[in-house]
Amino acid sequence: MSDFLPRTTTRAMQFEHGTAIGISNRWHRGQYCSILTAAGIVGCGIYDIETPGEFGQLIAIARGTPSQPLTEPEDLLEAKIVDATPQAKAAGITLGMSGREAVEKMLQAKLS
Repeated sequence: MSDFLPRTTTRAMQFEHGTAIGISNRWHRGQYCSILTAAGIVGCGIYDIETPGEFGQLIAIARGTPSQPLTEPEDLLEAKIVDATPQAKAAGITLGMSGREAVEKMLQAKLS
């Protein structure tokens, strides 16, 4: 049995248009991170687009690489968005924009 415990951290992150929650989860040989807004999530490549799209959720995805994994929410800020649900695209999120830009779009999204 390993003495290594998985780790999760959360923290408030300030943006021009509001506050979001940064989340990092790590375990042996794995990790993922995300930035949670009231409207949706900007996350790393571990997230699926199809299922949240079916539920009408705003999700935008950036992908790291094995040599440059996205492990902390701050890593998402400069990463490029490579996929998004139709709802995220309708909120103005475009492929190629930075994670920071996607978070700002989500912070400005109308909630209904």
